[in-house]
Amino acid sequence: MKDSRPNFNSDDKDKSPADGSVKDGGYELKGRVWIEGPSGTFLGYGRAVLLERIREYGSISEAARSMGMSYRHAWELVDSMNREAKAPLVETATGGKGGGGARLTSDGEAAIESFWGLHARFKEFLKNEMENLII
Repeated sequence: MKDSRPNFNSDDKDKSPADGSVKDGGYELKGRVWIEGPSGTFLGYGRAVLLERIREYGSISEAARSMGMSYRHAWELVDSMNREAKAPLVETATGGKGGGGARLTSDGEAAIESFWGLHARFKEFLKNEMENLII
């Protein structure tokens, strides 16, 4: 499967609050897209990257570390997504002799693909809107 993960550096989140942007001359059109659930944010750019890192590392703590995020914050995001979803996106196994770990469920895989599809369409929307701006 093609890796759809954008480059993510923990410092990038402070440089631009936008998930997508388009520049034309001196203007830049920026925007963010996320999926809201009954209790708040369900899935957005950072959460999708976190899910991909969990798939890559098989560990919430390693995924968090790779993003410059605390384990506690990553766990809270995973717990929030699992509670908001119709079925869990991430399954965890507690540590022990063989160690613990985490893996994405098929619903987690589907959520990632769905979000990146939405994100790609959103970026195309920004591009089209930039072309239509009369400034």
